[in-house]
Amino acid sequence: MLRRAGAFVRLARPAFLIGGFLGFGLGAAVARYDGFPLDWRAYLWGQFIVTSFHLMVHFANDYFDQTSDALTERTPWSGGSGVLPEGALPPWVALVAARVCAGAGLLATLRAALSGDTCIAFIGIAIAAGAWAYSAPPARLLARGLGELDTIAVVAILVPLAGYAAFAHALGAHALLATLPGAFAMFAMILSVEVPDVEADAATGKRNLVVRWGVASAAIAARTFASGAVLLLLLVGNAGFGAPAPAFLALVPVAVIAGAFAVPHYVAHLPFASFPFLGVALYGLTACAGIVIVLAASA
Repeated sequence: MLRRAGAFVRLARPAFLIGGFLGFGLGAAVARYDGFPLDWRAYLWGQFIVTSFHLMVHFANDYFDQTSDALTERTPWSGGSGVLPEGALPPWVALVAARVCAGAGLLATLRAALSGDTCIAFIGIAIAAGAWAYSAPPARLLARGLGELDTIAVVAILVPLAGYAAFAHALGAHALLATLPGAFAMFAMILSVEVPDVEADAATGKRNLVVRWGVASAAIAARTFASGAVLLLLLVGNAGFGAPAPAFLALVPVAVIAGAFAVPHYVAHLPFASFPFLGVALYGLTACAGIVIVLAASA
């Protein structure tokens, strides 16, 4: 029983849920900057919507990507959880879990709509549709070269907008502006986590951007967008939010990771500094820096 419970936790990939918490937190920080009070009930309900659909896509990805995951050399940051290929749990568990999470998220979204909070309800529906279409047929966007854009739209844009709408009950220019650095970081991240799986993806018919472009071109794109995320943080924080100078110290870790992208041979001797790890770290640190900058600007 304990072994199965542990396998289920691995199937959920809880470490990746942090991105959803950071994105929602960024939106909430921007709402505070725009003068909207933060209410803990609204925060919990909004985060529940986001996390439910985030878990849904984790379970769905493992279920619908079993063929490819069985061929790949899994890393802590790519190749799925590994639970289904190793037989630790039967595949139906992942599908049922995905549907349960989808149901929970839709019920919370319906609650928002019935209470008159139509903005976050519409965002919740968009998150659900985009997240499900990522790996599930018939859309299966990850196999069509559209999964990368879908991930950017859902995780880097819609999730922070949900965090904003939970308190503002509308969308705003500052909220959209704040998503730009994360969108660049997310594109670099998704390319980087696809690189180790390129052979398995090609063998199973997944035509994502790394398969289409090749590893060398995808790596160049990832490095370019990683650097772009740093520049956008500086530009958006300064021109968009007027943050004080000390707040930009939060850019230092992001710049270090972007630099590691640019000159990977200098960190190749570090076992943890794989391309997928750099991508995940880049997005997480970009979101953290955005929150620090916005909160400093609103102080």
